[in-house]
Amino acid sequence: MTHRKPRQGRSGRRVARLGMLVAACTAGLATAGPAGAASSASTGNRYVGIVVDEARATAGPRHRVDYDDEFAVRELGTRLGVGARNRAVARSVGCSLDRPCRSVALSFQVVTVTGTVARLNAANSSRAVNDHCEGCQTFAGAYQFIVSTPYSFTLGRHTRGELARLERRLGELERSREPISTVRARADSLAAEVVTLLREAVATAPRGEAVDPLRDFRPTVTLRRHID
Repeated sequence: MTHRKPRQGRSGRRVARLGMLVAACTAGLATAGPAGAASSASTGNRYVGIVVDEARATAGPRHRVDYDDEFAVRELGTRLGVGARNRAVARSVGCSLDRPCRSVALSFQVVTVTGTVARLNAANSSRAVNDHCEGCQTFAGAYQFIVSTPYSFTLGRHTRGELARLERRLGELERSREPISTVRARADSLAAEVVTLLREAVATAPRGEAVDPLRDFRPTVTLRRHID
């Protein structure tokens, strides 16, 4: 389940950016699986799972308001290695004080893994840049949710429905012209709801036999938050 705002004229640059992110992620997991094991940007293989998500917004004199959000749910199951990259980048360029720009990028990434992950390479980052843009409003927020359980776990129909509802609420921020501090507070509030929902899903899920009986750890839901 993903949400992406269409980006006309940016597809080539987006592919190049994601290619570099995937390359970095793959390099970090080079020793996670058997020799010859391949991996993919979206699903990986039975040994390694790699996921990359990004939101990017750019505002300027010709397009003074830009917004982009990403809401991705990645269920990776049992893997020896997991690479997860989540990034939000917002940039405001060349606007004036009497005609300021506004640029907002928000990326939410949910990753679920099962059993003992020999190597977890997770990165979550954001960057907001005002480039010769006096009085501009620029905000980037990256929220990464890592769900880890010792037993087989999949998100149920109810949980997916609730995540879809939260995704729609995130998209509604595109129409907001509230101060950046308010947008940040609303994004933080949505992230807190995601954490609560995921913890409830883990707590109420059927608990079968542990994938790795020698490592019987407690299920965890971890939020990595980075704002700029």
